[in-house]
Amino acid sequence: MHDETLFAMQEANTENPRREVVEVRPDVLECDVVRFQNNKEKWVAFVGLLDGEPYEIFTGLMDDDEGIMIPKSVNKGRIIKNVTPMGKRYDFQFQNKRGYKITVEGLNEKFNKEYWNYAKLISGVLRYRMPLENVIRLVASLTLDDDSINAWKAGVVRALKKYVPGANLEPEQQDTDEDIY
Repeated sequence: MHDETLFAMQEANTENPRREVVEVRPDVLECDVVRFQNNKEKWVAFVGLLDGEPYEIFTGLMDDDEGIMIPKSVNKGRIIKNVTPMGKRYDFQFQNKRGYKITVEGLNEKFNKEYWNYAKLISGVLRYRMPLENVIRLVASLTLDDDSINAWKAGVVRALKKYVPGANLEPEQQDTDEDIY
């Protein structure tokens, strides 16, 4: 590990005391919905929160065919873990304007497997409470070959930066009307 990276991690740990690791995911987590656009594609991130801090992230393209169309007014909800004989399933639930609960089942089946695997890895890092600034640096430093996965990476970084007080977006990553919808 580079000395500057170790120093940054130690500095982050003194500013943000180590939070308790919760290895067993609660059955229900509150979540924020973050929409973003990269390369003319509409994306969504579901950021599961534990004690108000990112604990997991589900990301992917907004897609009518796969059922991930959520009203623009929805920016919060819950991610519910369901365990069945066929395995685990993660559902997104929100309340519509009339007060009805709407559930989008199987988030883990809705998105591209490559993005799902990266998001699963990032969620593991979040779950073990690596300081968020370091998670953001880690994701931003990923070297990926495909334009689409790089667009995804930029969106994940943008989504996570919302949870860092006073975080500045670099000029090339600032939100514009085209980026967030």
